[in-house]
Amino acid sequence: MIDFIKIIDRFKFLKIASEIAKKRSEEIYIVGGFVRDTLLKRERNEIDFVIVGNGIEFTFEFARRLGVFDVAVYKNYGTAHFRFDNLLLEFVGARKESYIKESRNPIVKIGTLDDDLNRRDFTINTLAISLNDENYGDLVDRFNGSKDIEKKIIKTPLDPNKTFEDDPLRIMRAFRFASQLNFAIEDKTLQAASNMSSRLEIITQERITDEFLKILASEKPSIGLKLLFESGIMKIVFPEVHDLGGVEQVNEHHHKDVFYHTCMVVDNIAKVSENLWLRFAALVHDIAKPTTKKFVDSIGWTFHGHEELGARMMKNIFQKMKLPYSKIGYIEKLIRLHLRPIALVDEQVTDSAIRRLIVAADEDLDDLITLCRADITSKNPSKVTKYLENYEIVMQKVKDVLERDKLRAFQSPVRGDEIMKICNIPPSKTVGLIKSAIEEAILDGKIGNNYEEAFEYFLKIKNEFLEKP
Repeated sequence: MIDFIKIIDRFKFLKIASEIAKKRSEEIYIVGGFVRDTLLKRERNEIDFVIVGNGIEFTFEFARRLGVFDVAVYKNYGTAHFRFDNLLLEFVGARKESYIKESRNPIVKIGTLDDDLNRRDFTINTLAISLNDENYGDLVDRFNGSKDIEKKIIKTPLDPNKTFEDDPLRIMRAFRFASQLNFAIEDKTLQAASNMSSRLEIITQERITDEFLKILASEKPSIGLKLLFESGIMKIVFPEVHDLGGVEQVNEHHHKDVFYHTCMVVDNIAKVSENLWLRFAALVHDIAKPTTKKFVDSIGWTFHGHEELGARMMKNIFQKMKLPYSKIGYIEKLIRLHLRPIALVDEQVTDSAIRRLIVAADEDLDDLITLCRADITSKNPSKVTKYLENYEIVMQKVKDVLERDKLRAFQSPVRGDEIMKICNIPPSKTVGLIKSAIEEAILDGKIGNNYEEAFEYFLKIKNEFLEKP
């Protein structure tokens, strides 16, 4: 068993907290995530405290003793926090909570330590370490949370149906903790989450999306994604992803389950990148396959145009899930282009096709190739090796063309103001058409990506555009 006295003695300021509690005739405990993560040997830069007394008054006195004067207070929730020694210290007075059916916001009353532990979401978060003189460093474990940590299980301290009915966001938190910690969810708790899933309608979309993205940011996102899907909750949280599930067979032809394939792609990305939005692109790269699925007798299953339709679906998905619009262009681009690189393996592929991929992907080319590599989920090792070798061929072609043509941040070497001046025309559609024609000529290899050849080509073609009505 961990010696918590050794752990807390690393933080000298905790003795001051203990002294203040004694002087104020109050009790103080470290609770929740810090205790859980200490048992799991995970680093954490936050410490949560419960004060059996006035939590906000305690916070201000403690902050003053530490020379901190920037304290954030949330009176409605009875909480306060401040930063000290690169740690976020958060305080709450011990409280008892009750709920009304229409809201997840609790009715709060002053409570005991037991009341406070009872209101917590999962047994692994009910652990507390005493900072009081009479039992300094002792672990308080009313619900055998330490055993559940050993067993790697998520369960609620009280009746799970009541727990999730009171605060349905805990449903999402269960899947998030399972994904972050690689824990299982107890059957009774999982069934209750499924039973109470309709209660998620009282939770704001922002809170649901925040928990979903935390699942996606975890070390192995498929743990949470599969739990959401298999419990039926994905249908509420992200129905388009839920619809990826299922396999159909016609004659001897079947297509693989797109949901489980997608989980593998997301995990493959998670192994090589912490980029949350690249992971999201992996999650939605085949999002339109159910809509575009078609069986053709001579071919089998086809998903023609799923990359274009998938990109078009993003606007509605981003709106509905309250995702940041600043990321939508990046996601649309990766969905649209995720089939392009593998089509460029053939020896007969022209430099023009390579140039167009480079320009289309622009600064996200490396992320696109990472996604394409992650998309290889075959169980046949030789097939995987072959596909990966093919991507190396494509990347070598890309490298060769990049070095030769200097296509990064590609645009017409002849600028719009110069076109307007020489042609004696105002800003107009014609200027854009002339620039596009120059860019197309470079991409097709008719002229080099340099000012001299581009300017000569411009003089040659400009009248074609100026003479058009």
